[in-house]
Amino acid sequence: MSRVIFKIIFSFIILVFLQIYVLNNIQFLGYANPYLYILFILILPLETPKWLLLLMGFIMGYVIDYFSFTIGLHISATVLIAYLRPKVIHIVVPKLEPGPEVKISIKQLGFKSFLLYTGILVFVHHLVLFFVEIFKLSNFFETLKHASISSFLTILLIIIGQYLFYSKKK
Repeated sequence: MSRVIFKIIFSFIILVFLQIYVLNNIQFLGYANPYLYILFILILPLETPKWLLLLMGFIMGYVIDYFSFTIGLHISATVLIAYLRPKVIHIVVPKLEPGPEVKISIKQLGFKSFLLYTGILVFVHHLVLFFVEIFKLSNFFETLKHASISSFLTILLIIIGQYLFYSKKK
């Protein structure tokens, strides 16, 4: 149990530092940023209680907001995906039962299910983040394009990371 907690804390720290010091300074196509830090919420153990998911989403969002000098943008988006996560898992993989061996990864869910699960939550996160940031619908299609490109980049980084760090052991 303490090993699981250590891995969660370690992944939190690594993803925060990677987001703040590397990814926040990168802009693809002039305005698209990958937000890899949400991987923390996506890969939390399946048996994580809902209240803890929301709390971890709030803490992660708060830390990113603090270092990005934004107020509540990332909190709102990460708490929403933390709230939606159990519902999306149930829809994408309805027969997945919580257990100590169940990890949310490509290896466990399979590529198609993991891509669908990740794609839904990442896109929702980015839509909320960008629409709360701009706070108007006059640039709806531009914001949608921004969210789509950033979502694609984030999902691509998540998939690459899954294959690098969670590869199948023979």
